[in-house]
Amino acid sequence: MYDELYETWRKEKENQEVQPLPRDFYAKLAEYQRKLKEESRMLDEKTLRGRLLQKERENVRRLTEELIRTRYNKIMWKISAGEIVPATSLTEEEANFYEKVSPSTESYLNLLNNILQGYLLKAEEKTKPKIVLVRILQEMPAMIGADMKTYGPFKPEDVATLPVENARILIKQGVAEEIEIK
Repeated sequence: MYDELYETWRKEKENQEVQPLPRDFYAKLAEYQRKLKEESRMLDEKTLRGRLLQKERENVRRLTEELIRTRYNKIMWKISAGEIVPATSLTEEEANFYEKVSPSTESYLNLLNNILQGYLLKAEEKTKPKIVLVRILQEMPAMIGADMKTYGPFKPEDVATLPVENARILIKQGVAEEIEIK
């Protein structure tokens, strides 16, 4: 696992785009960390094996922190630039984070854009729940909407009403398309 972590860290540092990771990468990494911790408890730190294991734990910790921080910064940069991070590049945990952060960042950017355009929605207009009817194009796990309600899981061809923030993200990602009611 050390080699896989190092290679992943190296690729992430060398590229501007978020690099694809297996969905269970962090679960494997956490298990690896747990095993190193257990193994080090059983060894004397004064032995060569003990010192090597301690050094490995330190390196794994540093690489893990840098990898997660780098990926977080890239994801936040993409969201703030209004760009989409491909779901295939994210781990399960990052996808969950992305689904939660993206709508609020989009709301913030809309506020900024509205002010720059010279108008601002009144408080009562902002509190009205806004929903969009969408057709789901591919299988999706359940998600927490901008209104903090659970939506899904979805299968292709499902029809759902979602908060506008979540619907926009899914439409941009090509996971859903809006159904216009006439």
